Amino acid sequence: MQFAIIETGGHQYRVAVGMKLQLEKIDNEINSKVIFNDVLLVADGDNLTIGQPLVSDASVEAKILYQGRDKKINIIKKIPKKRRESKRGHRQSFTEVEITKINFNGGKKQVSEKVSIPEEKTLAKKTKVVVKVEKPVKKAREVAKKPKATAKKVAATKKIAKK
Repeated sequence: MQFAIIETGGHQYRVAVGMKLQLEKIDNEINSKVIFNDVLLVADGDNLTIGQPLVSDASVEAKILYQGRDKKINIIKKIPKKRRESKRGHRQSFTEVEITKINFNGGKKQVSEKVSIPEEKTLAKKTKVVVKVEKPVKKAREVAKKPKATAKKVAATKKIAKK
């Protein structure tokens, strides 16, 4: 079974021959032919071709069946405690198409389900790196020494207390 993934109108669609779709509005006449060149992926049986980002030499042909508008969507915006509300409506335009043909000239990059990584891109052997952070060790002399209260501060406090 042959299928493709195309991009149109900011959306991606999986399509096959004979499939009917509703797409964003396309400005063409009814029964006219449309060609989609933005093909992201093509699959034909076991062969799978993935584009980077698009598949070169691939296109999808479709026939426009109908131009129309969707059902109305009501948008109600209500602001509480203000006695205020607004109401809007919106109808989205669409185009209904039927996929007639998937063109593909056999890409250079054909990938099966198993994806192999080339040797050039493989990572080097994983080596375990251990980093030890050592805190500076205080010497016994530094630990034993405690700052002594200075004589000036003690003397100053005694003089103030006598007055």
